[in-house]
Amino acid sequence: IAEWTLPGARFPLEMARDEDAGSNSLLTYQLTRNPSFSLAATESPDGGKQLELVLDRALDREKQGTFELVLTAVDGGDPARSGTVQVRINMTDANDNPPVFSKKVYEARVPENLSVGSLVLRVWATDADAGSNGRVSYSFGSVPEAVRALFTIDSESGEVRTAGALDFEEKNKYVFSLEATDGGGLTAHCKVQIDITDENDNAPEVTILSLSSPVPEDAPIGTVVALLKVRDRDSGENGQVSCELSGEAPLSIVVSPGGSYKVLVLAKALDREEAVIDELASRGSDGGDPARTGTARIRVTVVDANDNAPVFSQAEYTVRVPEDVPVGSTLVTVTATDADEGLNGIVKYS
Repeated sequence: IAEWTLPGARFPLEMARDEDAGSNSLLTYQLTRNPSFSLAATESPDGGKQLELVLDRALDREKQGTFELVLTAVDGGDPARSGTVQVRINMTDANDNPPVFSKKVYEARVPENLSVGSLVLRVWATDADAGSNGRVSYSFGSVPEAVRALFTIDSESGEVRTAGALDFEEKNKYVFSLEATDGGGLTAHCKVQIDITDENDNAPEVTILSLSSPVPEDAPIGTVVALLKVRDRDSGENGQVSCELSGEAPLSIVVSPGGSYKVLVLAKALDREEAVIDELASRGSDGGDPARTGTARIRVTVVDANDNAPVFSQAEYTVRVPEDVPVGSTLVTVTATDADEGLNGIVKYS
């Protein structure tokens, strides 16, 4: 009997036979009491009787798929004799149940460096129907192409896997719908939320925004030499950058309130004659484990200031000459040097 059969439907049953005659062969019938079925005997066109099974109420295969009844025929003899037959009723399924997901929302947290083809989560739906009506397949609902480019779903297992490279800095959360469809075309929907966690996959970027070069050697302490911008696309500790200068340059780093800019200032007086700043590196390191670094090369030239007086090779020159020395004769040669450069280092005598 089909599950969708309406109450009142009748199904003919085989009549019993009794070889006796007269009242000994008069038969009455009884059926096991059941709220869904009853027994009816009707007159057939040839004057005989027809025994029918009557459906009294709607069926639900998912609640009860089979019925076992006993039909008993009793004759009119004294003592009465009886015979029985088993009536087994099997219901065929109607697609009257849609798939049902085990959750309304499935959630997962995965790192952004998850390899392509990795399992993210699994959805699960059941269908109370039988056969093809209860066989569920999974697919994407109405989702953007960007989601389809990054994730796949197995139509049979419901496994959601990565299909492309994830990038926390590009997008850190994906929310989309999946649907389950049974063999009869009924569908159900669920929501999937995938949170992407940050990995330290970006090195700090150190950029020179401005540079004051050359720097006079008599520039005062605190003079701004350069302005650097520091950026790391990672988040949290992975994106927190600290900077340091290589070597022993007479510069120090001043951090801006937001931390994104670094100012290089003179930390002590310059002396071109002692040391010349040529090229130094500003290195930024993030807080990841392991840390990643970025470097900016800074070339600073120190120009000379006339901060050195000429110095004679001797403090005093003593010369003895005869009184008849000719006019124009060289008596002595004095020399003086100047530590400055350029015009500041050219010495004249008088």
